[in-house]
Amino acid sequence: MIASLALATALTVRGDRLYIPAQINGIATEAVLDSAAEVTVLDDEFADRAGAGEGKAVTARGSGAGEAKARLVEGVRLEALGVDVPNVTAAVMDLDDVGQRLFGRKLDAIVGRELFDAGRLAIDINGGTIQALPAAAKPKGTKLPLQTFHGNETIPVSIEGGPPVRAEFDLGNGSDVLIGQAYAKRLGLLDREHVHEEGGGIGGAVRRKVVTLKSVRIAGVTFRNVRAAIAEQPNAADVNVGVKLLRRFRIVTDFPQKAVWLQPRR
Repeated sequence: MIASLALATALTVRGDRLYIPAQINGIATEAVLDSAAEVTVLDDEFADRAGAGEGKAVTARGSGAGEAKARLVEGVRLEALGVDVPNVTAAVMDLDDVGQRLFGRKLDAIVGRELFDAGRLAIDINGGTIQALPAAAKPKGTKLPLQTFHGNETIPVSIEGGPPVRAEFDLGNGSDVLIGQAYAKRLGLLDREHVHEEGGGIGGAVRRKVVTLKSVRIAGVTFRNVRAAIAEQPNAADVNVGVKLLRRFRIVTDFPQKAVWLQPRR
């Protein structure tokens, strides 16, 4: 729940990765912000410091090539942006590989959709601020409906002038737009000129084809000559858009009301 509506908090942006100050069981840290993380994820060493107890062993799958061992720990308390979420079920795992490979640093925590599910957030990536808002606030910009796909929220986007498809709204994606392999095949992208580059998150590194899209249209704004990587996981969404494009908007999210507002930055 929102304990208090705090003033705008500094949002740290390194490259296209977002960080916020957070407390886990009262232990302060800098956490990665990831709207497409179905649960908050804690590094095993940090979880020990924060007193997260033993939990149920599970297999975690992310955007990487394989799987990772984790445990689900109940009753974790998350505090960030004046929002208090007292009963989070967090995934605890070794984040050393992800931290070094994607972030170039030790990673304590990834704050997932529990924070977004707790209320309305205003996020200005290029402005470097993030803030909890009252439900009565009147956001500016284009209102887009959210629909859930495999635990993640999606927004409508158009690729190369085609009809709208659902794209994962992924503030944890600091790399290129992702196109699911099945959708890429329908668009004829698999035969397009490409390069191979390394990507992938939890589950390890993966090599992907990277192509150039003629256009991507989001909330009335058209982006030209957009790099896109082909995601080969069978459960991949048609499209996944991350910080590289979303930073061009002022964003208000309202996951409980299944909406997001995108206002183009001038």
